Amino acid sequence: MRKLLVCICALFLCQLVSAQDPHFSQFFASPLTLNPAFTGKFSGTWRLAANHRDQWPSIPKAYVTTSASLDFPILKSKVPEKDVFGVGISGLTDASANNILKLNYGSVSMSYHKALDENGYSTIGAGFQATYSSLSLDRGKLTFSDMLTQNGFTGPTAEMVSINNKNYFDINAGLLYSGSTNGENNFYLGASMYHINRPKVGFQDKNWYLSGRISAHAGGSFPVSDLITLHVSAIHQTQNKASETTLGAAIAANLSQDAEKPSAIYIGSWVRLNDAIVPYLGLEFGGLRIGVSYDFNISNLKAATQSRGGSEFSIIFIKRPADYQGIPCPKF
Repeated sequence: MRKLLVCICALFLCQLVSAQDPHFSQFFASPLTLNPAFTGKFSGTWRLAANHRDQWPSIPKAYVTTSASLDFPILKSKVPEKDVFGVGISGLTDASANNILKLNYGSVSMSYHKALDENGYSTIGAGFQATYSSLSLDRGKLTFSDMLTQNGFTGPTAEMVSINNKNYFDINAGLLYSGSTNGENNFYLGASMYHINRPKVGFQDKNWYLSGRISAHAGGSFPVSDLITLHVSAIHQTQNKASETTLGAAIAANLSQDAEKPSAIYIGSWVRLNDAIVPYLGLEFGGLRIGVSYDFNISNLKAATQSRGGSEFSIIFIKRPADYQGIPCPKF
């Protein structure tokens, strides 16, 4: 009976994994989990990004996700002046159901962006990403009704106290267009697909094909004055039978009024349709940008979650030498 229940539980957890990847409300601050084509596409010599999300805190450790990435352009003297050839590495860890189900992966990505005009204001690029993932299920932490007897809680049997592991290789790819009308503003449009090879995942000798995640995303930054810049972004993504649409904007007040090295405050909000409102606050100085957001649940789950969708933090640091001359790029 217990073995059957373990199989059912494993099936349920794996179906959750195949239904939707780990995701961030601040998708715009996690470039390499959004689209491999963003690799190396920024104004600077290297970029470090990190994100942390704690979803549904009213349910202890329901979903806790952390990611980090490092990317940079290479071969600048070998490619045309306004083109960009970028490489990057990234990793993610996602723990569900109080660490019962864990996903860890590491990725290597690259992209190439071809300038469409002599100034490099408009570019078209493609990116690819190879990922090695490890998925584990700690059966010793599972509990079932037949463990509770008249003598108390029996706990898991020796057979159940084990960790099932599943490792698999993954391929992701994306396209990105980036443009500017005057060298100061920027707008972009991209599309990506993750799990192109549909790797097998599962436990207890049961395997399922991981469904591809397809996303379309767009955004831009538009200076309104020397002080104010408007940043907008939106995403629609689908995976298996799950889908989500998120859109919003933030206003940045550049207190230093230095376009190359701004000291700015960001205030805005995003909305995940039929799910959550996500207020956002950001601070930027010396090439470092810190973002904080919180999901206020407005879906049918708001009673169970007490409207607490989850907190999220992001950090992006871009290294720019004093004499660096960049071109308009998507800004996160």
